[in-house]
Amino acid sequence: MDIVLHAGAHCTDEDRLVKCLLKNKELLLGRGTSVPGPSRYRRKLRDAVQAAAQSAPDADSREVLLGDILQDDGVTRILLSNDNFFGVPRIAVADGAIYPRAEARLADLRALFPGDRLTLALGLRNPATFLPALHAEAPEGSFDDFLAGTDPATLRWSELVERLRAAHPGVELILWCNEDTPFIWAEIVRALGDLPEGSKITGGFDLLSEIMSREGMRRFRSYMADHPVMTDRQKRRVIAAFLDKFALPDAVEEELDLPGWDAAYVEALTARYDQDIALIASRPDVRFLSA
Repeated sequence: MDIVLHAGAHCTDEDRLVKCLLKNKELLLGRGTSVPGPSRYRRKLRDAVQAAAQSAPDADSREVLLGDILQDDGVTRILLSNDNFFGVPRIAVADGAIYPRAEARLADLRALFPGDRLTLALGLRNPATFLPALHAEAPEGSFDDFLAGTDPATLRWSELVERLRAAHPGVELILWCNEDTPFIWAEIVRALGDLPEGSKITGGFDLLSEIMSREGMRRFRSYMADHPVMTDRQKRRVIAAFLDKFALPDAVEEELDLPGWDAAYVEALTARYDQDIALIASRPDVRFLSA
């Protein structure tokens, strides 16, 4: 069995991806891929992983768990999604690291599925916007209390990738930037579903409708209908052109109001993030989806 876990990151998805995968449930099932509804597995998987952290799973734990989750026969791949898998927002950043519990949680998941192939999918986000958004999800205390001494300028997604690679070299990593998702949404869905490049999916432009005006979406869909044969790169160029003209300002611009976080500091964090992403994208042991 191929177990594909989409684990967020927090404040990048809000279940949009699993909803889009569910729209393509029949298409994916035809290729042996199951997309169970989150209510079927999130609590069960959480409880099973927590139990695995305390003691080795019973010999039949895997079969019992899959029996509870799966409803279809002939399945060889299962897609799961939970942005709290590595911990809730208030503990997502600690000890100078992003998701400090990630390796241990992944080890517990592997203990549940010892003979299966495991893939971890993760959308990454600029710390300049990721950290304030995380704090908004866990607002108890001040922003400084939330950071607990962590310097935002030292946080690196590449450090998380390095830890995961060192602890779990056999786990496939599929990564992308949250900032790129409007351009590569369909590619992300195909990657998780193991669909061929160019496969037609339902909801491939869902994310665009949230950040583009209604008139822009009308014109965009009309243009796409008139140009049905395009490569993914050509589609990205078209999306960029329409967003340049029809993007909703409130949906694509984020205002940050934190003490000491002036424009120069945010630009510095963003520059470090760009360098960090370039480092990750260059790794041969990571599948990085880029725009």
